[in-house]
Amino acid sequence: MQKAGKAILTFLYLVLSFQSPLHAQTSDEAIAAIRNVFQTTQPNMVIEAIVPSPVDGMFEVTLFNGQTIYVTGDARFLIPGDMYEALPEGLVNRSEESRNVVRAKKIAAVPESEMIIFEPKDGRKATITVFTDVDCPYCRQLHGEMDRLNELGIAVRYLGYPRTGLNTETHKKMVSTWCAENPNVMFTSATRGGAVPEASCNDPIASHYQLGREVGVTGTPALVLEDGTILPGYVPADTLAGYLLGTAPQ
Repeated sequence: MQKAGKAILTFLYLVLSFQSPLHAQTSDEAIAAIRNVFQTTQPNMVIEAIVPSPVDGMFEVTLFNGQTIYVTGDARFLIPGDMYEALPEGLVNRSEESRNVVRAKKIAAVPESEMIIFEPKDGRKATITVFTDVDCPYCRQLHGEMDRLNELGIAVRYLGYPRTGLNTETHKKMVSTWCAENPNVMFTSATRGGAVPEASCNDPIASHYQLGREVGVTGTPALVLEDGTILPGYVPADTLAGYLLGTAPQ
């Protein structure tokens, strides 16, 4: 977090020192001017999208790591952080809503053949995608409720996210889990502390890990709902079902 904060401060200093020659009048011109500022002052900062914000005259810039920066249409003033709207029901995080859309699209692009999936016997009523780590205590607690989740009609799709990073013992264990003859059985065994025989294949763990970093995963388990909403940490099965299905489990 300290490194990210320093990077933003450095970026803002460079931007304030940079004079944009263009006072944009249209959305296309504004977006071009904003992109020019970023490319000139911070060429290594990867932009995911630039779109009009809910506030007239301001644009929302989404960076590769999910961070949001708001920029005036003339590309002169920048405000990093989230934008909230005050509504009768309370404050609504408009920035997180935008991130949800991007998150949902990126996860939808991952083929289910790359995932370890636990399906309800009677068909899906809801689906969650979980960034998981076989050595994570709360991931194990969540997986311990798999029968209940499936009974409630919730399909669980696992993506690998070794918390210790790539090229670590946990990463190797997760590769072996995904490459096992029966990944579902091996995953359940691993979360119960069982040994994971070494196995190799064209595994997706590194790409899952990179995806997790892109969509804002900071720990495991990270539960992503179908609309892109992310729920960090363990959520009890019945609580999750009430949230997803809109009714209290029986």
